[in-house]
Amino acid sequence: MNTFLKTVAATAVAATALLGGTAAFADTNGTLRYVLVSHAPDSDSWWNTIKNGLALAGEQMNVEVEYRNPPTGDLADMARIIEQAAASGPDGIITTLADMDVLSGPVSAAVESGVDVIIMNSGTPEQAREVGALMYVGQPEYDAGYAAGLRAAGDGIGSFLCVNHAISNTVVAQRCQGFADGLGVELGDSMIDSGQDPQEIRNRVMAYLNANPETEAVLTLGPTSADPTILALEEMGLAGDMYFGTFDLGENIVQGIKDGVIKWGIDQQPFLQAYLPVVVMANYHRYGVLPGNNINSGPGFVTADGLEMVAKYAGEYR
Repeated sequence: MNTFLKTVAATAVAATALLGGTAAFADTNGTLRYVLVSHAPDSDSWWNTIKNGLALAGEQMNVEVEYRNPPTGDLADMARIIEQAAASGPDGIITTLADMDVLSGPVSAAVESGVDVIIMNSGTPEQAREVGALMYVGQPEYDAGYAAGLRAAGDGIGSFLCVNHAISNTVVAQRCQGFADGLGVELGDSMIDSGQDPQEIRNRVMAYLNANPETEAVLTLGPTSADPTILALEEMGLAGDMYFGTFDLGENIVQGIKDGVIKWGIDQQPFLQAYLPVVVMANYHRYGVLPGNNINSGPGFVTADGLEMVAKYAGEYR
């Protein structure tokens, strides 16, 4: 393992071990097993970083880990997967909370059955407490959007298009709302439901910009929407001229930042969203130590400055 990842791992383990708590602990000589359930469809490559973080944490902590998800991203299917995961008797479940209405029941039931749960990536610390989870590990989405909006406002931006490819994930929409509030404008019709098909995203972005030529900026919410938006701006002759910011990272996003097409990417550090819950749970079950607060994995702005390491690990650990 490279020095960077060794440092992250050692720091996380040490920080967890220093924090106290009480619990009924698993046999430290037994094999701990954790299941991570996400809302992501198979087509969403951004989650490869989550899978890498999960696998590395499992290896380092000497625990069994597995990743489960609804192939099409259907949240009702995800709810069933959580129920199935709980019924399999794991020591812990790490899951996203993409829709409180759909998923809170199965998650709460898992907790009531004696399975420890950590919410990661989607949801909020408040929702994590409501369903009985140990903690939340992720990025405060509204705050991240607001910080991005302030940044764009400082660059003179006053109007924007927000391309939302995950409209069913209500928490993700807070990125768009935070951005609007940071700019000091109404969100209104600036957020579009782009769907997840790349061609459809490209078409909808072009249609919006053609219908609203005064739009000064585009905000995308991840590689799923960012990659087709890059193509749309190139086709319209706006690449490099349109103010373009995005959430998350990926190979095409990193290249877009290098090329000056994208001003910045907001890294929520998905590696940590999968890695840290495994570390926290393993230490909790073995030694009874548990951080007293939720963990913010982001946001962090990635620009052309200092992009070398980010580019090296984009799509793998960043």
